[in-house]
Amino acid sequence: MAVVIQSYRFALEPSPAQAEALRSHCGAQRFAYNWGLDLIKVVMGQRAAEASYGIGEEDLTPSLSWSAYSLRKLWNTVKDELAPWWAENSKEAYSSGLANLATALKNWRDSRKGKRKGARVGFPQRKSRRHVMSCRFTTGSFGLADHDRRHVKLPRISLVRTHESTRKLARHIERGTGRVPSATVSFRSGRWFVSFSVEIDRNEPPPRDPDGAVGVDLGIKSLAVLSTGEVIPNPRHLELALKELRRLQRQASRQTGPDTGRTPSKRWIKTQARITKLHGQIAQARLDGLHKLTTRLVREFGTIVVEDLNVKGMMSNRRLARHVAGIGMGEFRRQVEYKAAWSDVRVIIANRWFASSKTCSGCGVVKAKLHLSERLFHCQSCGLIIDRDLNAALNLAALVERETSSASCAARLNEPDGNPRKPTTRGHGYRHGKAPAHAGRGQRQSGNALTQ
Repeated sequence: MAVVIQSYRFALEPSPAQAEALRSHCGAQRFAYNWGLDLIKVVMGQRAAEASYGIGEEDLTPSLSWSAYSLRKLWNTVKDELAPWWAENSKEAYSSGLANLATALKNWRDSRKGKRKGARVGFPQRKSRRHVMSCRFTTGSFGLADHDRRHVKLPRISLVRTHESTRKLARHIERGTGRVPSATVSFRSGRWFVSFSVEIDRNEPPPRDPDGAVGVDLGIKSLAVLSTGEVIPNPRHLELALKELRRLQRQASRQTGPDTGRTPSKRWIKTQARITKLHGQIAQARLDGLHKLTTRLVREFGTIVVEDLNVKGMMSNRRLARHVAGIGMGEFRRQVEYKAAWSDVRVIIANRWFASSKTCSGCGVVKAKLHLSERLFHCQSCGLIIDRDLNAALNLAALVERETSSASCAARLNEPDGNPRKPTTRGHGYRHGKAPAHAGRGQRQSGNALTQ
């Protein structure tokens, strides 16, 4: 049993008055965020201007603390004069905006100092009215309704009906295995949602085959190919909806929108709402398929091997970008990792430079070149002919044995060994122009023949 933070999201069906109150809370959150950001930028600009005139550090305008507590304390001193209408919303709306600002500033500072991994984070920007509306509650009366599984409680908004039943979360709360520390309301894809962050005791059953391992090769033609030989077809949710999406976008282009410099017409607003709804349906269908696949893998196998794919680089290919984005490769890996942690399932991430497609799953020989159009892998060393995706999945699954075996099996990890020489015309398509001698699975090959 492990205590984890899990999110339970429910679609809401608010009344017109409740929807207006939700918009007011989200607007209050945005107002507090922009106020704090403007104040910090003014102080930073003033200090920079004073320093340019040679003023000493001790004589500069005092700097502001970027902590959420300090910003909230400063807000309380000016809110009556700055926003006399602040009492119309819960105080949590303003606190969440300032907390988001404190987090954004910390991420920017840590990124500049090299303490934050990943891409460089820019300085926070003001939030416009077109920004995603959201508001977080950490105190007050919020949670599930008492003796009713179709309503939730929100501060200052009272009971709001949900589109679906909340029985799964209600059962955890009734048993005492779940605690709700916060709730976030957001408006996405034309609908209101509430997401409860729950500290829950998860007691997941072990996988059906604890000693079994599966290699998963993600692709475009097929969503995934498993080392067991199973092929998961690509549902292509975006491609199926493109006809309707293009029709709606052409319809919107003929209507009066904000790009014309005039007030958007009601028909344009309705068309945009339909476009947003269609995009939401596509995203939800894709997410549902990935959840079903990852849950099945975690419940069945004790070890899962996936690749560390360069999704950003693949998206730079204009011919494949839309198809790659429609698969959700990054989301697949994210789901596998956190679900495996719940069930004590081992996840192995293959190195990005591991030649899973170019390596023969039968003898371990690595091809120098394998074009994307070649859907069958033909090994000229052992004569194996196999689907390239299945071959890659088998190579990924074999990594489990290589990690636990002796050093004699480590030669098939296909790690670069110096700078390889150019292929010669005498070769058979393998690096260095030599086809190595036949060898069985797991036997050590020539180091030159196995470099990637």
